[in-house]
Amino acid sequence: MSRIGNKVIQVPASVTVDINENNFVTVKGPKGQLEFQFNENLILSLEEGSLKVARPNDERFIKKIHGTTRALLANMIHGVSEGFKKQLEIIGVGYRAQLQGSKLVLALGFSHPVELDIPAGLTVEVPKNTELTISGIDKQLVGEFSANIRKLRKPEPYKGKGIRYVGEYVPRKAGKTAK
Repeated sequence: MSRIGNKVIQVPASVTVDINENNFVTVKGPKGQLEFQFNENLILSLEEGSLKVARPNDERFIKKIHGTTRALLANMIHGVSEGFKKQLEIIGVGYRAQLQGSKLVLALGFSHPVELDIPAGLTVEVPKNTELTISGIDKQLVGEFSANIRKLRKPEPYKGKGIRYVGEYVPRKAGKTAK
């Protein structure tokens, strides 16, 4: 039994949810609009500010996507009402970030600066040259772009240099010990 899938999603007053045929859902809110095509076998119902996801039978595949569908809908509603944000910090001598138009330029100790195009729908802020804030309404897009930035220079365990999420714990190792 899906515990997540059976939870009711409360829709804020500032958000409108349209469920079309074949479970094509459009969510509009103060921050923007998101659309997604959900599986046609699930039953989506909107009643008096609450959204429910039900499954017609207990087939294995339907059980698998029940909770996932509910979580995706909840993330869409949260995204258009409040938005999502990830914060990264850059640690290392000479490591820094800066914005140049719609590009993010990172100096990460390579022989060349790394330039990344910022995807549409995301905003990137650089309050200090060692801090990044990525925000947007699509949780997947925010998380994926943040992970791609972090992947360029993962935090290493000996000196702790690299790009990490704010508040992330990086286990440290002792280096070589001289005899």
